Amino acid sequence: MAGENLKVLNALDSAKTQWYHFTAIIIAGMGFFTDAYDLFYARPLTKMLGRIYYTKPGAPKPGSLPPDVSAAVNGVALCGTLAGQLFFGWLGDKLGRKKVYGITLMLMCLCSIASGLSFGHEAKSVMATLCFFRFWLGFGIGGDYPLSATIMSEYANKKTRGAFIAAVFAMQGFGILGGGVFAMIISAAFDAKYPAPPYEVDPVASTIPQADYVWRIILMAGAMPALLTFYWRLKMPETARYTALVANDLKQANADMSKVLQVDIEAEPAKVQQTAGSPSSSYGLLSKEFLTRHGLHLLGTTSTWFLLDIAFYSQNLFQKDIFSAIGWIPAAKTMNSINEVFTIAKAQTLIALCSTVPGYWFTVALIDRMGRFAIQLVGFTMMTAFMFALAFPYDHWTQPGHHIPFVVMYSLTFFFANF
Repeated sequence: MAGENLKVLNALDSAKTQWYHFTAIIIAGMGFFTDAYDLFYARPLTKMLGRIYYTKPGAPKPGSLPPDVSAAVNGVALCGTLAGQLFFGWLGDKLGRKKVYGITLMLMCLCSIASGLSFGHEAKSVMATLCFFRFWLGFGIGGDYPLSATIMSEYANKKTRGAFIAAVFAMQGFGILGGGVFAMIISAAFDAKYPAPPYEVDPVASTIPQADYVWRIILMAGAMPALLTFYWRLKMPETARYTALVANDLKQANADMSKVLQVDIEAEPAKVQQTAGSPSSSYGLLSKEFLTRHGLHLLGTTSTWFLLDIAFYSQNLFQKDIFSAIGWIPAAKTMNSINEVFTIAKAQTLIALCSTVPGYWFTVALIDRMGRFAIQLVGFTMMTAFMFALAFPYDHWTQPGHHIPFVVMYSLTFFFANF
């Protein structure tokens, strides 16, 4: 392909592991951290939203979000993510990774804060504005998600490219873990400051007025991880692969990578026009040339990712309902509103700590030894086996005393999903 013999790209491919690699992992990885926090932190909060805005006086159990509202709150961000991936992916090839990277980050930060400031005190107005801002939050996440992976892949060397990209993805596990820990801290602090009785003792007093601050604070905190890396994102130079092969500016690519790699790279002015005019570098995504060269690759990777995400996202979004169904989490009426958030967050944090995060980092350690295909085959096979073991005898797992084996196998599905 065009550009294969460019010295700047050869220098990137053959570079020894240096500090800039780890810097890129942290900067790009914080994008994944923020994405995971923003997408999944709403899980324990939907229960609280139901208590605050949908509890009926005299009802035997706390209120819950109506099915259509629950689907909207949980799903609208994912709809925005799909739209954002398509739009910002296209824009990243037009304007460059760095410019678009800053746009997505600011959109994520603003919409995280706006989600927590959802207007009004009535159910309809709060849910409407929350869904509106979560859609645009998902739109920003949709752009940040692929750009973070692309930037890392274009900075990485050949020898450890798999491990570096896997390390960026592994920050998603820390984002899920961080969201749970932060929800526990905030809910524990409010529960200690404003103690309240369980719902079955006093339905009205079990949901204190200050509970409305809890979910808003947790939502707004989603802006913090991205803001912490904003300065470093602005300082990160555009990737050499984009500058040299798309922007056709070899001089700038050489200058940027000379600073990054701390080596002198010879200028190659004669190759600028050669790279720009090469037919092999000019075919589009929907062209016959692309279909011939990479159609099967695209189909294979997108279809497996699609099937994986059906399981991964549904499991993450509905953990609280599964835990309640098998009796691992006490009945809602036995807790107050804030204590319920803490209990759900604690269960989800335990799953993330024992299975989700280790699954990612096992991949980081083994991907360049076992190979991509072998890891994916093992991950899909084992995940399928554990899901069948949970699904077919499901009635057995819902019986008293059986929830611990269920949780162990359920955790292993997360481990192998991320492996």
